[in-house]
Amino acid sequence: MFTVNKLRISGFKSFAHSTELLIQDGVTGVVGPNGCGKSNVFEAIRWVMGESSSKSLRSNSMDEVIFNGTQQVPAKNFAEVSIELDNFDGELPGNISNEKRSLLQEH
Repeated sequence: MFTVNKLRISGFKSFAHSTELLIQDGVTGVVGPNGCGKSNVFEAIRWVMGESSSKSLRSNSMDEVIFNGTQQVPAKNFAEVSIELDNFDGELPGNISNEKRSLLQEH
């Protein structure tokens, strides 16, 4: 078993700016109004852990996970997610305590 200690999201879906979530011991809930990015938090975790199907990330292609911009915030050309895990019982293979995944969009 493992726990997620920290998640850093930048340029991924609705996360235009770098956002860091520190997750403490105990029960953690992700709450907020519709459209605020709750599902994108969990999709970021799936993506950084190796999800390769754009369909399972509610996208038509992997390029669509990159923040597409709004009227106020310009589009990004990259998405980056890093995760810090606590492999407290040693069940995860090898040294898989920190993972990072980046995607750069080439124009």
